[in-house]
Amino acid sequence: MKKSYKVVLAGNPNCGKTSIFNQLTGTRQHVGNYPGVTVESKSGYFDLSGIHIELIDLPGIYSLSSSSPEEKVAFLELISPGIDLIINVVDSSIPQRSLYLTTQLAELNIPMLIAFNMSDEAEKKGLSFKFAELEKYFSARIVQTVGTRSSGINELKTVLLEMLPQLEKHQAPRLSYCKAVDASIQIISELIAARPPKAYPHIPARFFAIKLLEKDVSATEMPELQEFLPAVEEQIQLLDSRHMMMADTLMADCRYALISGACRHCITASRERRWEISDRIDSVVANKLLGLPIFLLIMYVTFWLTFRCAEPLMGAIEFAIARLSSFLSNLWPSDCLPLLKSLLIDGAIGGVGGVIVFLPNILFLFLAIAFLEDSGYMARAAFVMDGIMRKFGLHGKSFVPLVLGFGCTVPAIMATRCIESKKDRMITVLILPLMSCSARLPIYALIIPAFFAPGRQATVMFLIYLIGVIYALLAAWIMKKTLFKGDQDIYLMELPPYRMPTLKSILLHMWDRSVQYLQKAGTIILAASIILFIANTFPQKKHFSQDYEQMAANLKAEQGLMPEQIHLLAESGLLEEDDRQFLLEERYLGREALESLQEMPLNREQRLAVRSARDLLDGLQQIDFARQGEAMSFTISGRFGKFLEPAFRPLGFDWRICTAIIGSLAAREVFVSQLGILFSVGGENEDPIPLRQHLLRSYTPLQGFCMMLFCLLSVPCLATLAVIHKELNSWKLAIADGIGLFLVAYISTLIVYQFGSLLQIGTQLVGA
Repeated sequence: MKKSYKVVLAGNPNCGKTSIFNQLTGTRQHVGNYPGVTVESKSGYFDLSGIHIELIDLPGIYSLSSSSPEEKVAFLELISPGIDLIINVVDSSIPQRSLYLTTQLAELNIPMLIAFNMSDEAEKKGLSFKFAELEKYFSARIVQTVGTRSSGINELKTVLLEMLPQLEKHQAPRLSYCKAVDASIQIISELIAARPPKAYPHIPARFFAIKLLEKDVSATEMPELQEFLPAVEEQIQLLDSRHMMMADTLMADCRYALISGACRHCITASRERRWEISDRIDSVVANKLLGLPIFLLIMYVTFWLTFRCAEPLMGAIEFAIARLSSFLSNLWPSDCLPLLKSLLIDGAIGGVGGVIVFLPNILFLFLAIAFLEDSGYMARAAFVMDGIMRKFGLHGKSFVPLVLGFGCTVPAIMATRCIESKKDRMITVLILPLMSCSARLPIYALIIPAFFAPGRQATVMFLIYLIGVIYALLAAWIMKKTLFKGDQDIYLMELPPYRMPTLKSILLHMWDRSVQYLQKAGTIILAASIILFIANTFPQKKHFSQDYEQMAANLKAEQGLMPEQIHLLAESGLLEEDDRQFLLEERYLGREALESLQEMPLNREQRLAVRSARDLLDGLQQIDFARQGEAMSFTISGRFGKFLEPAFRPLGFDWRICTAIIGSLAAREVFVSQLGILFSVGGENEDPIPLRQHLLRSYTPLQGFCMMLFCLLSVPCLATLAVIHKELNSWKLAIADGIGLFLVAYISTLIVYQFGSLLQIGTQLVGA
């Protein structure tokens, strides 16, 4: 007996196939394929009583017609040598549709085990099955399962263990169609059997005969089957003349007739099917008038929750990172390797920490998206958007990759393989970078709370995402009218029943996304932060245009606290001991100490002293900022930023923003870490200021909005261009897309900034 077997898992999209794959192998993978979450086949391994099993999870398919990339992948995998058994996962709540693929799999004459999944939903519909009779129809064992609850998985393993040692005893099913079709299949089968394809000796000649009659591209393009095409065409013409329909249509009719007969004989309904909850919900959320407003409202609430729920956690992480930096700074000997100290604290911790702060936003955004996907609402959203998208040259099948683009552009581009039309797929790939990916979210999470009031933050966030969608649709319309002219394909859209997502599924999805984000922070962003730190530090400026230390000393002498004010605050008992000592030695207070004092009940003299201390600190920080700016302008980053600044100044960008934009080509999150490094490197102030405060003091709300707009419309990262090249097999298209996105971002930001400046909208420094 063999000790290892190769088993494939095949089924329709959303039949619960991936849930069973996870239950058997323990492999975590996002559950759902609507359409195109699982595009490439995935494999896992598990052992049963000493037998090693390789399990291949095929992409969700409706048939083996090779009309889509998923079906081609599945077709080639299924006819490849070495497959010992097929586990066909069937949605038992809709057996007539699900069993169509089963009839095609049975024709391969590979031993098959059928998992009637979602049996709980079938039971709710009042469906009961005579499995012993159904097993005879398809010469296959049948097991009832509920993959999301692990129900029936042990029985599935038991039956699998029984079948594997007896595979050679498998009897081929006898699927009989109408006489004329069977006769044509027999004639072609005999021709192929006489000269079988050498690469596929294990596949029955009958299977290839049926594929040729259906004019399946994967079969008709096989070199070893070319010689049979004249005979096949003759049989197709014969069937057409007798039945007045093409052979592929006739074959589909025959299959459905076979399935209908099996269902009448083996499936009974104990009661009439009622108008289900799914139908009632769809009458509202998929309504022509209400569907779009409801979708927009759901997206708005998603973004609102992303900010509101994440804010406390972000504050906690920001506090922890600041404390870590302060702890290491105090622990590190003052005269020991100052550059290494700055590299660790300002470069590594400052750069990576500035990105990790926004992890809660990522978690809550994908919590919402996972819930919407797993519940079945995203399919309705695709249906609602289909009419709008068709007006722009797309259809509903492009919607899911576009929604996935809110997560990451790279897998979203790969998910376009589910689009059959080459032109529609190319358009979708080229516009996907305009969807606001999660890498841009830290930029929004930094800028929006800094420049916009809490009541407007969700609105601004929603507006940014909406702008990306509008630009994507306009770009699709232009390309459809110019570069990719042609008629649109008809696309039938399936709406699965609503399901309550499992907590485990949602948490796993959140975990996977957060791990990906942290891995990115620990690799790409860490490396980029170190490189940028070096570029931001060297060469170091030795001589400055002004004596900044003397300027600070003069300011302390002119505007410093009076001795009685220092005594008043130092002896008030309101200060921590460290802050008290700092005040006595340096004659001013840090930002945190001042903020804590302002929240305390103070008398008139104390309030005046605090106000004087705040004015002094503001002046000292302005001197420090001037020194940092002069020091930074001398470095590699500064010189490059200064070189680019004239071109970007009309957009409201200074050299700091220019260097952040260039650095973010590695990963868009680097924009945040680069700004964090730029505003911390070279600073001598012992009281670190949050990056948002730096932005408030340096830029206007209009400039903040323009930063977000430019980052939204330009290429997210170099990895995006690489995957565009890979998917479209063209560097020319990838580079053209990158250049086009840059021009769109530049021109749009230029218009917004110039008009905003002209109309005096958001042109005042908020933190001044």
